Amino acid sequence: MSHRTEEIPQNDHDPTSTAKGEPDGDRPDGLAKPGSDRQRPARSWEAVRHLLVRLHFYAGVLVAPFLLVAAVTGLAYTFTPQLDQLLYGDQLRVERVGDAPRPLAEQIAAARAAYPEGTMASVITPPGPEDTTRVVLSVPELGEKQRTVFVDPYTAEVRGELTTWFGSTPLTTWLDDLHRNLNLGETGRLYSEVAASWLGVTVLGGLVLWLGRSRGQRAKSARGALLPDRKARGVRRTRSWHAATGVWLALGLLFLSATGLTWSNYAGERFGRLLDAASGNAPALDTALPGTEAPAEDHSDHAEHGGSGEATADADPAGFDAALAAARDAGLGGTVVVTPAADAASAWTVAQNDNVWPVHYDRVAVDTTSGAITSRTYWADHPALSKLSKLGVQGHMGVLFGVVNQIVLALVALGLTAVIVWGYRMWWQRRPTRDDRRALVGKAPERGAWRRLPLPVLILGVPAVIALGWALPVLGVTLAGFLVVDVVVGAVRRQRRTA
Repeated sequence: MSHRTEEIPQNDHDPTSTAKGEPDGDRPDGLAKPGSDRQRPARSWEAVRHLLVRLHFYAGVLVAPFLLVAAVTGLAYTFTPQLDQLLYGDQLRVERVGDAPRPLAEQIAAARAAYPEGTMASVITPPGPEDTTRVVLSVPELGEKQRTVFVDPYTAEVRGELTTWFGSTPLTTWLDDLHRNLNLGETGRLYSEVAASWLGVTVLGGLVLWLGRSRGQRAKSARGALLPDRKARGVRRTRSWHAATGVWLALGLLFLSATGLTWSNYAGERFGRLLDAASGNAPALDTALPGTEAPAEDHSDHAEHGGSGEATADADPAGFDAALAAARDAGLGGTVVVTPAADAASAWTVAQNDNVWPVHYDRVAVDTTSGAITSRTYWADHPALSKLSKLGVQGHMGVLFGVVNQIVLALVALGLTAVIVWGYRMWWQRRPTRDDRRALVGKAPERGAWRRLPLPVLILGVPAVIALGWALPVLGVTLAGFLVVDVVVGAVRRQRRTA
């Protein structure tokens, strides 16, 4: 949350001075100069704060560019529903709302007449009366993407087609990739995982530093921590805005960090293991028809996104109407995804796809020959971890609470951008200005604070950091990299001073 150095020791008049008994700030390792009468400070809890300041500073300076990119690209993604309507309104909306929709079979026939290539993957019913039906086709040359044909449900007129990715339009797909991997593929995903991994650490460290500082140096009321100090000047004024804004954003930033990590590359894999170990995955829908062997895998989750199926030939269009009618009779309302059977031994699936609160994610397997429901899963029966993961993703994407969700995410993104800018400004404001000590930016916090940490902190902290590095591998690797660089730089500086 911060990209600054605290004055250690804190001196409101001369932040470059060194108090008696404190480490020499001119020494890269924070120890007294050889030959001086100063003794190495004893272990103290104040060293914990000094270590947090250094970690917070370097996390801010080195990780802030990743966070800034994530904030800006996330801000752009927040507005994709409105951008989609602006760019693809002709495909997404009907010209006039009619009295009753045509059968799905008729709409599918129109879509296949206009676009005969590929095979039927699924049909997504309109989420609202002014929206079009989406006929999703699997086309081999598109790879993991699909061709989605948009049909007016009242006239069966084809409104156009788009190349989609799990239901997302080309623009949304491009902005999603930009936010996740800078459109660089799997390699680019490292950037977003670095940002998500360090965001939570930086926020929590900033909270500890600011709340401790405000308690000691400002009014003991909540006002001292929650509101900027308008009487302050210079770096203190910037720090006040930086920290107070960070306090207000903390919950939102921690939420984005946690939910972003759940579908990251490496930490996401750890989270998947946790779901498996805790039996926290969504219940599978049994799509095997009675009297047949169960299919190898349940693909209904992919169908919820309009994903491609494995069928090699088009299913009977009348089956879509039969499956939809059975699902409606079973109580599945709202927009649903109808997916044909994978083979003769499997049932059709109908899955609710209402991502706006209160969400609806019930699913049924349908035998279209008899119209019977052969299996069903209820959203209410999902494990708590599965629900939290699903809802967290929708909230992270700005979908869960509609426009309100978008506004909150936009404010958080703008706030994070401001906090980062203020952090770098503080670094610049704290630069030495004396003629004999001029520099472009302020000096980094002292080194060597870990040597003065209380033993309980070391005994408990080291295993905790190792465990955190295992759970968040990118955080662990980058933290180890920071430590190696810090040790090398310290050794080089000591060598120069003794030369």
